[in-house]
Amino acid sequence: MNIPYLDLKSITAQHGEEIQRAVAEIVDSGWYLQGNAVQLFEQHYASYIGAEHCVGVANGLDALTLTLRAYKELGKLNEGDEVLVPANTFLATVLSITENNLKPIFIDVDEDTLDIHTESIEQAITANTKAILLVHLYGRCTYNSRIQDLCNKNHLLLIEDNAQAHGCRYGERRTGSLGHAACHSFYPGKNLGALGDGGAVTTNDEALAQTIRTIANYGFSEKYVAAYKGRNSRLDEIQAAVLDVKLNHLDNDNNRRINIARTYYKGIRNEAIRLPKMMETGTNVYHIFPVFTPQRDALKQHLQDHGIQTLIHYPIPPHRQACYKEWSHLSLPVTERLAQEELSLPLHPAMSNEEAAYVVDIVNSFNP
Repeated sequence: MNIPYLDLKSITAQHGEEIQRAVAEIVDSGWYLQGNAVQLFEQHYASYIGAEHCVGVANGLDALTLTLRAYKELGKLNEGDEVLVPANTFLATVLSITENNLKPIFIDVDEDTLDIHTESIEQAITANTKAILLVHLYGRCTYNSRIQDLCNKNHLLLIEDNAQAHGCRYGERRTGSLGHAACHSFYPGKNLGALGDGGAVTTNDEALAQTIRTIANYGFSEKYVAAYKGRNSRLDEIQAAVLDVKLNHLDNDNNRRINIARTYYKGIRNEAIRLPKMMETGTNVYHIFPVFTPQRDALKQHLQDHGIQTLIHYPIPPHRQACYKEWSHLSLPVTERLAQEELSLPLHPAMSNEEAAYVVDIVNSFNP
């Protein structure tokens, strides 16, 4: 059996006729940027998330960068301010902080839950701390009431990186509506993925939304009148139309991911492999299913020998990247261990029960 890590062709084909109709309508309309499709998707996605505003942008990194930039323009952040961020995250999260001349303060994560270590957040807060950038990594909701209390007590901005957790829940609310603002990526492999790049910011703050929209359109407050030194960051009409189709299926697709994850949790019994703590249904939408073992490379080869493709997320933490050598002295032991031990198993909504069971069997047959 041959199982790719992510079968985008099959995922897209599940809603292929709807997507083709939506794309054809945009092509036939002759209007490809800043049109009705983007406006409709922004309205629908804001409603889905439970936010008052949604601003479509070019990609997830832009969503993060523009949000922090807008807070600077609004006077809520200043250069040199500290932003607390989980050490175990994709590089883009940290790039958005340093791009704005803000200072990332790396917080280690819990080994069992993979969540940012809440007690360490409290210990890291100083007079210079102005924001927490919370990352719902792997599709897991990392928000909790204690983090919210710390933000309230210390007057901190709470910004969500929701790039991997579309549709995830905290109680009756969705991630993307829990903080002051949330940043979303629609990279094709995401739970809500476009057929190219795309991103968005959701918020209840009208001034923030308008500032992001202005900066993203060259800084123009009106045509050819620049209020800010802006940039060009747009979600195009075709991608918006595709996302609007896929949004209608997101909850069902996430439920399929959850069912596959249950198969993994129920079936994997290899003592050489550690699974992260299982979360309540709905609080994890399983963008990534990570497993951990000191014999990571051997496990990867074992699975590959049996036709199963895997990926590693993320082998070099941000503070150990060459571009951030100023942080290389930091000791973040859990994050560093996860980077050495993490392997991501195939999991996507087009995956069959037979394929999931085969992955379980081969993982269990691993004998390091």
